Amino acid sequence: MEVLTGFGLASAAGLNAYIPLLALGLLARFTDLVSLPAGWAWLENGWVMAIVAVLLAVEVVADKVPALDSINDTVQTLVRPTAGGIVFGSGTAAQTAAVTDPGAFAQSGQWIPVVAGVVVALIVSLTKSTVRPAANVATAGMAAPVLSTIEDIVSVLLVVLAILVPVLVLVALVGMAWAAVRLIRRRRRATKAGIR
Repeated sequence: MEVLTGFGLASAAGLNAYIPLLALGLLARFTDLVSLPAGWAWLENGWVMAIVAVLLAVEVVADKVPALDSINDTVQTLVRPTAGGIVFGSGTAAQTAAVTDPGAFAQSGQWIPVVAGVVVALIVSLTKSTVRPAANVATAGMAAPVLSTIEDIVSVLLVVLAILVPVLVLVALVGMAWAAVRLIRRRRRATKAGIR
């Protein structure tokens, strides 16, 4: 289940690096929906969240202006995969520690979620960076704010789904277990009533 969360968060980071970072920080700090591992607890620091919020505001504005959005996409090609690695790693509860022995770190597999997040976010980011200039040329720049708004909304929805799907699956499993217990009890009662 954590892997699905990681993929959802990394995909969201590929569209907008700061939405999943800020969401994880806020949810970890103010709710019980997210519990960050010790190595990722810095995401819920007030200063970190404030900086990410400012960067989000800059990204939202810059991404809606034709031509500036392409420059922004070029800069974000490094930022989005980094954010994808961070949110995938933290969303899958990967533990990171100071690396004193690179060989042991490589064998531990702690790097795998981070690299998976980088790759997922990079693929989404490169797709976005490829489509956007073509859309700008075809529409004389009119598509930039529309596409950017859609991307931001999709990023938010991916974060919500990535966080809530595991919770909803858990609720569904508990509900099914409860229904199964009730069904078994009814059948036992029916069997006892039929025997008498």
